[in-house]
Amino acid sequence: MFDFCIVGAGMVGSSLALGLVQQGYQVALIEAEPPVPFEPQQPPDLRVSAISMASVDLLSALGAWPHIMAMRTRAYSRLSVWEGQNSRADFCADEVGMARLGYFVENRLLQLGCHQALAGYKNLTWFRQSQIQYLNPQVNQGNRVGLSDGEIEARWVIGADGARSKVRQLSNIGTSGWQYGQQAMGITVGFDSPVADWTWQQFLPSGPRALLPMHDNFASLIWYDAAARIKALSMLSSDKLKSEIVREFPPLEGDFEVLGKAAFALTRSHASRYVVPGTILIGDAAHTINPLAGQGVNLGFRDVEALLSATASAPDLLSDDFFDLLKEKYEKPRRRDNLLMMSAMDGFYWLFGNEHRPLTWLRKGLLKMAQHGGPAKRKVLKYAMGMDKWKF
Repeated sequence: MFDFCIVGAGMVGSSLALGLVQQGYQVALIEAEPPVPFEPQQPPDLRVSAISMASVDLLSALGAWPHIMAMRTRAYSRLSVWEGQNSRADFCADEVGMARLGYFVENRLLQLGCHQALAGYKNLTWFRQSQIQYLNPQVNQGNRVGLSDGEIEARWVIGADGARSKVRQLSNIGTSGWQYGQQAMGITVGFDSPVADWTWQQFLPSGPRALLPMHDNFASLIWYDAAARIKALSMLSSDKLKSEIVREFPPLEGDFEVLGKAAFALTRSHASRYVVPGTILIGDAAHTINPLAGQGVNLGFRDVEALLSATASAPDLLSDDFFDLLKEKYEKPRRRDNLLMMSAMDGFYWLFGNEHRPLTWLRKGLLKMAQHGGPAKRKVLKYAMGMDKWKF
């Protein structure tokens, strides 16, 4: 019998697997679709994440970060948010004594780095190109887990299988949330010269526009807008989409070409419980968030850190004491922290998407205050980097 069966070998699931095998547990890792191996000449992927320094520290401690750095990453040291020339806030790493604010990394490379770090652990069993079919909990004896290629037994099943989690569904865990009126499009572009280590976001009445620097001359542009507008943009040729970018975005430095695009819905979802007897939810299986501040995967890595702290003491996994420990050290703090971030992002979404004059004055005042905020500004920056936590 396995101690833990992790369903989902993405960024969060595979990093959790690393921590659990290093703690000595017997782990089964279910991987429905293996990622494409890395080749240096590959163009950048469309799916990219902003990785906070706290997440870098976790991945370094687990042994995955050197593998990720050996592929390709892009550090950034400056973040700017603005609505107009007189209402903006700039955040720089040196304000908190750091060399950088974080990294932009393609999701697939984060996943591959964790997979490479997992190589050689004899207490890890891979089930590749396999999918979960059913869960059959056994009282005080764990779970029978039905897979597309057989059945295994595990004391705990961990759902790390994303926003449409099958584990969550099979465990009868409900969710609350909604889909936002806006959608977003990620656009990979290649410039004619290297891109500065500066990420920015401008708020417009129709929705934000953002630039995420990537390796070499590449960058990712993020375009938020009404669903109908995003649908129309997704149907344009690369040349016509470039013309729309030039017309709608702030001036970009240098000429560029559009290399790829993908539209996605903006959804908030929160599981009613993260832990039930025999099952644990983590990452997007437990929560999805508006991506305005790029905190999604970082919240997942914080989940990993909290869960590993609960399993570090080698408890009796089938005992009531361990269940209580999971509720106290994992579910309670993580639901609170994730709900706080969700609410903050909803506040930004509402505040910057509203053209009522009092709210216009309010957000301009908030940006001005952030620009000259001193200790408060540094507190916000440290929290975004994962270096600090709000006190309750």
